[in-house]
Amino acid sequence: MAACSPDQAPVKSGADRMDQYLQLIEGKKIALVANHTSVVGQRHLVDTLLERGIEKDQILKVFAPEHGFRGDHAAGVQVEDGADPQTGIPVASLYGSHKKPVPGELEGIEVMLFDLQDVGARFYTYISTLHYVMEACAENDISLLLLDRPNPNGGYVDGPVLDTAFRSFVGMHPIPVVYGLTIGELAVMINGEGWLSGGIRCDLTVIPCKGYYHGRSYSMPVSPSPNLANDHAVLMYPSTCFFEGTVLSEGRGTPMPFETYGHPELTGDFSFTPVAIPGVARNPKFEGRTCYGADLRGFNPEAGWTRLHLQFVLDAYKAFPRKDEFFTRYFSTLAGTDQLRKQIESGWDEEKIRASWQEELEQYRMKRSKYLIYEEDK
Repeated sequence: MAACSPDQAPVKSGADRMDQYLQLIEGKKIALVANHTSVVGQRHLVDTLLERGIEKDQILKVFAPEHGFRGDHAAGVQVEDGADPQTGIPVASLYGSHKKPVPGELEGIEVMLFDLQDVGARFYTYISTLHYVMEACAENDISLLLLDRPNPNGGYVDGPVLDTAFRSFVGMHPIPVVYGLTIGELAVMINGEGWLSGGIRCDLTVIPCKGYYHGRSYSMPVSPSPNLANDHAVLMYPSTCFFEGTVLSEGRGTPMPFETYGHPELTGDFSFTPVAIPGVARNPKFEGRTCYGADLRGFNPEAGWTRLHLQFVLDAYKAFPRKDEFFTRYFSTLAGTDQLRKQIESGWDEEKIRASWQEELEQYRMKRSKYLIYEEDK
């Protein structure tokens, strides 16, 4: 999947740079926060560590976020604790009611390795998992070694900044929807801004990527989650995830989640019928019913991927016959504010809505600049 232009060297993730961190875990008792995106080349990080001389009894536990350790769980499905069938290493879920490692699970651990592929949107829950893991490490005197990965949406900053009154697992920090940091840079910001409970700080080391800069296009070697199956869906996701907070389908249960939207009461030539897909879509909206809407798979902005695109939601709201039922309470949770919903209901156009974000975005950009590890777009 991954590709680069002929004049650019390939990007190497932090996990790929084993010469930078193997000596930091040699002889140590470790745990990992990892899932199916935690790969070195084509092999899983855990399997690679075992091949490179880390003893199995050194790896005390793997903590797995939403979608599970090997990535075979649909969004929102409770992942049960157990053992990895390939290695026998104990696996603990960090999703559902258990989002933060507890002291009993951390006994004996000296170093926590964190390696997850983020997509750069505030409501993508891997960064919330990061927050809770950092907090647990800080509270239990465990060092955190974060293996950084490129942000495919890392070339711009956009969207409303989260109002902490709307803090949730899909938005924990006062950052915009698209925050323009790698997961490693965000970890440094979380520490630096004192966002962990009580302002505590995590003993953090980031192993940076090589060859990455903000704005460099990046095709991930593994899809980050079952409903982000291709590069285009990842680029669309910051804009189309808002449909999850409406009565419309965002395409779950089809081959094109986050690349379409629709509803049985809309009209048009394009239609789709959501169905349950094991490990991908469980009970999707309008399962078995024909939805009419828009096919966004061909959308590629002329100016490049440099901003959120609100027009999809604005068009859908305009076309939907029952305006008072369009939004669900979850919309403001995703947006991190109730202002966006109110602006759309009041008939604001995209330009006016975007203008309302700019003062807070400028303040955020100044804050962000302190935590950059990588250069801006070349």
